[in-house]
Amino acid sequence: MIDVVPMARVGGPSLPGRVAGALRDVYVVTRRNLVHIAREPLQLSDVTIQPVLFTLLFVYVFGSGIPVPGGTYASFALAGLLLLNLTTSSMGTAVGLTVDLSTGIIDRFRTLPMWPAAVLVGRSVTDVLTASLCTLIVAASGLVVGWRPQTGAGEIAAGFGVALFFAYALSWLAACVGLWARSAESAQSFGFLVLFPLSFVSNALVPTRGMPGWLRTIADWNPVSAVTAACRDLWGDPNPLAASSTWSMQHPVWTALAWSIALLVVCLPLASLLYRRRTTD
Repeated sequence: MIDVVPMARVGGPSLPGRVAGALRDVYVVTRRNLVHIAREPLQLSDVTIQPVLFTLLFVYVFGSGIPVPGGTYASFALAGLLLLNLTTSSMGTAVGLTVDLSTGIIDRFRTLPMWPAAVLVGRSVTDVLTASLCTLIVAASGLVVGWRPQTGAGEIAAGFGVALFFAYALSWLAACVGLWARSAESAQSFGFLVLFPLSFVSNALVPTRGMPGWLRTIADWNPVSAVTAACRDLWGDPNPLAASSTWSMQHPVWTALAWSIALLVVCLPLASLLYRRRTTD
């Protein structure tokens, strides 16, 4: 697992001081990532422009031909559009880490008296912030096209929290990809080979009742389907899969949390291992 304190020194600071130092290092790395985004705002196009385009495209073009029992397509699709944008935008982590490794900035960090894991943790914090921005834009776009949650403020916030928790866990999977890939192009290709099918073979944009049986089983156990169904349940949106006999669709919130925790349990130590291998002389 990733160490929770900076590198210890004989006669060094106390445990609270080292923890404070680690948090300060994470803040500095996060700020560095945000400064890069501010200097090149197009880096945020996948969490600002893309959500608006996807919402208009799917609601007004594809949505006109997809009937949804119990509500409108806009209400049905909003949770799926949120997960689609969060999933695809997570590849920014993989590409960013690959670029940092190839340009030598990580080697410069290693010469500084800083917590080594701050590079990865700072990147994940940056991802949560950009994912939060994406969530706000998706929600605003949804309100414009007619989405109206039917539950209370607590449940609405819980739905967004489940989605952001999954996005955070997914950022660590993307970090593993970025640390494993040798170029930005190969890291980017992972998104098209894995994350796009993961997003579309799900209940995110269409009800799964018309899929072949074997494909519907895959879609029902897809983590994107679980998080999407959890958001729909918490927001009171149309959720045709609520009638499914599959356990994951009967308990989508627990399934979504289980998938997120499983990703963190696997990807946190794996990212630490890959980082040490890539940065060891």
